[in-house]
Amino acid sequence: MPESNYQILGIKDGATRQEIRAAFRELALKHHSDRGGKDDSFIKIKQAFEDLKTGKKFPDSPDELAKKAKFFWGTDEEERKRQNTLLSDDVAKEIQVAQEWLDALSRANATGNRLFGSKELGEIELERKPSKALAIKGKFWAGKLSYDDHVFMWGSITNPYFSDNDNSKTEIHLTHGTFKMTDPLDNGFNIENGTKITVDNGDIICGNVNGIREHVPDPQGRVGMSLIREHKSQLNSPNGKIIAGTVRETVSLDADEVLVLDLVDNVTVRGRKIQIFGHKVSYDVFIELKKDGMIRFHDKGSGFDISDDAILKLENGKEFFLDELKTRKLIGFGGEDITYDYLDGVGTNSIKNKESITSRFSGFRIFGKKK
Repeated sequence: MPESNYQILGIKDGATRQEIRAAFRELALKHHSDRGGKDDSFIKIKQAFEDLKTGKKFPDSPDELAKKAKFFWGTDEEERKRQNTLLSDDVAKEIQVAQEWLDALSRANATGNRLFGSKELGEIELERKPSKALAIKGKFWAGKLSYDDHVFMWGSITNPYFSDNDNSKTEIHLTHGTFKMTDPLDNGFNIENGTKITVDNGDIICGNVNGIREHVPDPQGRVGMSLIREHKSQLNSPNGKIIAGTVRETVSLDADEVLVLDLVDNVTVRGRKIQIFGHKVSYDVFIELKKDGMIRFHDKGSGFDISDDAILKLENGKEFFLDELKTRKLIGFGGEDITYDYLDGVGTNSIKNKESITSRFSGFRIFGKKK
């Protein structure tokens, strides 16, 4: 007899919603990949929890999973992938030529304007301006590009996640200056599919950001079965800000300061100052607050949507479930700045304004430092 969802969570049949939720939270902290766990274990636990919330006692069978699989089998799909891979490789080679052209202009402190890319996928225009800033117009499809000053982008950025050629992967690196998309939300400019952008000394200002999960054939060759491969979009600005729209499905953000709308589905955010302007934090979201930092949720509505597994971690390892912050009216209801020291002091005698804070955190669940 197959293992039930109750058994997966280690609870008895007919457990209450509170018992199901408590069991899931305990296992989520233990098995999440950020805590040293295995992704497949966490996915199994998370699915059991979601099933039980809808009253489903048993997980899907292999046949049911196969019917729901999004992987397309057959020569047509394989041929499309092969052609797209070849096109991406060609674009990446064009971007390599563009890199050499930009390096030559920089050495001569000269200006220039030139088209690069693919007629099949579309060309992009690169212009080095008298101010030394680089303007990019058009969709950036593939390849690696480095620059030592500001970059202004009129277009979206994607990554050929389906290619096994590392040289074709989309990576943009700025040593100085800001990477900025022009009115990205109004223009629909996005960063997607496993793109990596790093700015050593400057900010990243962009639109919506998403990664992608790809269904790939089962390595053991089982017909109709597939596995999920994650292609994470990564934005890194260690000494600056990341300002983005909605961030969803397999994304990592790491900066001194992070300002976003919503965080949805398998997102990791790390920063000293974190501000969330939307009303949603859901599905496997981990937020790590750096020492001496603060976090603020600007939405003042009581309907702030938070998943049961969204977790806030302090740099020292102490962890909180975000919906507990909502319960204590620190999210929604006219929320306020929540400082690192404020959270780190919960449950100790070192908290300032102890009386008011103790009443606010009465019954608050706190998890110890990661071992």
